Amino acid sequence: MSIARSRVARAAMSGLMGSMLLFGAVDSAAAAGRTPEQLTQTIDALDTALFETFNTCADPAQLAKHASYFDPAVEFYHDTGGVTWTRDEMIGRTRQYACGQYRRERVPGTLAVFPIQGFGAIAQGRHRFCAMTETTCAGEADFVMIWRERDGQWQVTRVLSYGHRAAP
Repeated sequence: MSIARSRVARAAMSGLMGSMLLFGAVDSAAAAGRTPEQLTQTIDALDTALFETFNTCADPAQLAKHASYFDPAVEFYHDTGGVTWTRDEMIGRTRQYACGQYRRERVPGTLAVFPIQGFGAIAQGRHRFCAMTETTCAGEADFVMIWRERDGQWQVTRVLSYGHRAAP
């Protein structure tokens, strides 16, 4: 690429980035008709419902309901378990390795929600997965979930579960 074309490309990119920053500065939660508190309440309720179905997924109807919270092309990144690239693959692993064996608890007070303009929200926090036969949880991890709202329906498109460690 010539120096002149490189400068033009850089100028165009700078203008595009400036526009994106300007429009991104608008409170996306308000743009979607929600206050940040309302968005947090929505995502909190979705996370709770999602994991109520996970915690009872030994029941095939609950596993199917659990699956409905995820986009068919969901990507799930787990630092010790690897990556799954589809809902079917992720639900298959959930059925095989988790249902009836583990329950999930979100660590109270750790949920943080951030709006994504024109898309949905980022949820992050800490959670524990506990053996169903135990009253205490041995491990803890951090999580990030990307939620998309489309036509009034919310689904998870990306999941990160990482930093697995012994529970404090």
